[in-house]
Amino acid sequence: MSLKSKLKNNELTIGTWLSLAHPAIAEIMLNAGFDWVTIDLEHSVITTREAEEMIRIIDLGGSVPLVRLSSNDSVQIKRMMDAGAHGIIVPMVNSREDIEHAVAAIHYPGKGTRGVGLARAQGYGTMFHENLDWLKSEVVIVAQIEHINAVENIEAILSCDDVDGYIIGPYDLSASMGLHGQFEHPDFVNALKEIRKVGMAKRRSGGLHIVEPDPKELKARIEQGFLFLAYSVDFRMLDVACRTGIKIRDNL
Repeated sequence: MSLKSKLKNNELTIGTWLSLAHPAIAEIMLNAGFDWVTIDLEHSVITTREAEEMIRIIDLGGSVPLVRLSSNDSVQIKRMMDAGAHGIIVPMVNSREDIEHAVAAIHYPGKGTRGVGLARAQGYGTMFHENLDWLKSEVVIVAQIEHINAVENIEAILSCDDVDGYIIGPYDLSASMGLHGQFEHPDFVNALKEIRKVGMAKRRSGGLHIVEPDPKELKARIEQGFLFLAYSVDFRMLDVACRTGIKIRDNL
């Protein structure tokens, strides 16, 4: 079953975040069994060329390559989709107009504004019509909810028919509320509840980015009903694993 179908059916999916531009890391992550792997262009130095290489590895390895954009930029959307991304995560979606802009940038005229080109996604010219059919039925569009303005407009954002799901950016959301990193603050917790309430009413799969590799938090978020969850990020996994080992030495 495709990722889009799983989101539509409100099935649990767990992915992860890729910020270090090395193909081996992408391969390790997909082989671990994540349902999807997101290449992060917003908070990394990953280039377009490196992103294409990791998209190829994730795709051919049997997982789903998503791209978190650096901004809601139509040119970057076009280039990542042409490179073969299966979908995009759009940062800082604060209004319905924001997500509609991304939808238009993904789709060709008739529905959108995307320029037509032949690249990896189109089989370098041999699979244009196949890709066109796939685009209409399977492309994944996820709105990143990471500002208090988005919470205030959450019903309008998730009312867009082309939104497959949402993911909460906890650090930015808390910062926009003047609560930098205070994830247990009642106002932040209530904001999460409001997003989830509307998401359930609109039948949109949603979740958040669990930045620290903490299995207990992952389990807790699943029990809370979140269904689209990003489990940590490559550099936090590496750092935590290293420090855990060193603590053994330091505690001797």
